[in-house]
Order: sequence, then C-alpha cells, then structure tokens
Amino acid sequence: MLEIEAKARVRDLSEIEKKLVELKAEFIKEEEQEDLYFNHACRDFSKTDEALRLRKVGEKTFLTYKGAKIEKLTKTREEYEVEVDDFNNAKKILEKLGFKEVVKVKKKRRYFRLKEYLISLDEVQKLGSFVEIEKKTNEYDPKELIEFLKALGAENIERRSYLELLLLK
Repeated sequence: MLEIEAKARVRDLSEIEKKLVELKAEFIKEEEQEDLYFNHACRDFSKTDEALRLRKVGEKTFLTYKGAKIEKLTKTREEYEVEVDDFNNAKKILEKLGFKEVVKVKKKRRYFRLKEYLISLDEVQKLGSFVEIEKKTNEYDPKELIEFLKALGAENIERRSYLELLLLK
C-alpha cells in the first residue's frame, strides 16, 4: 500500500474549508504540532532527500523517518513512524547518537476526511497557509491528488516539505 501526498500553498484557508463543507467533508480534529528535524554529520539528509523528525502533538510524541521522494509531481515517499513515550528523552537519545537539530516547524492543523482522502489545512509559522491531501492506495496516480487540490481552488502546488521551505528562509 502506498501513501501519496500532495500539497499547495493557499492565501485563504477559510475558502478551502467552505468548499470542503460544501462537498460534505467530515471535520476530524484540530491540533498543534511541533516538529524537530535532525541531520547527522555522517549523512546529510538535505543531499539524500531524507528526513528524520521528532513530532510532539499534545501529550504524544512520534519519531518518523522519511525516505527520498519517489517521483517529481507529489511528495510521495517511503515513511516509517513509531510512537515514543517521552519527547525530551527521545531528543536526548538522538543528540547522543550524533544527530543535530536543524529546524523546528510549528503548525496548527485541521483534519478533514472526504471519501478516501485525508485533508489537512495547515497554518505554518513563518511559512503561511497550506492544504495537503493524502490517500492510501494500491494504485499510484498522483495526478488525481493534484486535480483534487485544483478543484478546491488550490493552484499553487508545492512539492517541497515545510523543512525544505524553512531552510530556504
């Protein structure tokens, strides 16, 4: 099973949300996320297009590895994630293993579900507003997600991660 993702920068999330409501999308939840991204002296993830992330969402913490993107249109990539008990201890372990914190990403995210799509409306500190769509599938068709984004009025497709965008600032 693949998880394909696509996102776009938007000016006004309320317009996207109105369209989702018109389409009868189900609101799931709103949460604040704090992501720490790491790099290692022996392996430059910016060159290998990989990412190592420690995410805090409320009382929960997740450690995620993301492989290189596998095609040119969307953000589709291999991903492994585990929940860990303690954010601070997980951060210390990574630092003791030689990983260095590269950037912090803070965002407010609102989740919606419409059919097989998981839609995220993101307000990202220092970057602005984005809509992201995910779909788990056995059929690989990234154009479907791009077309859905455009149908929502999100034309400014953004393949780069929030990490990549923040590193450009």
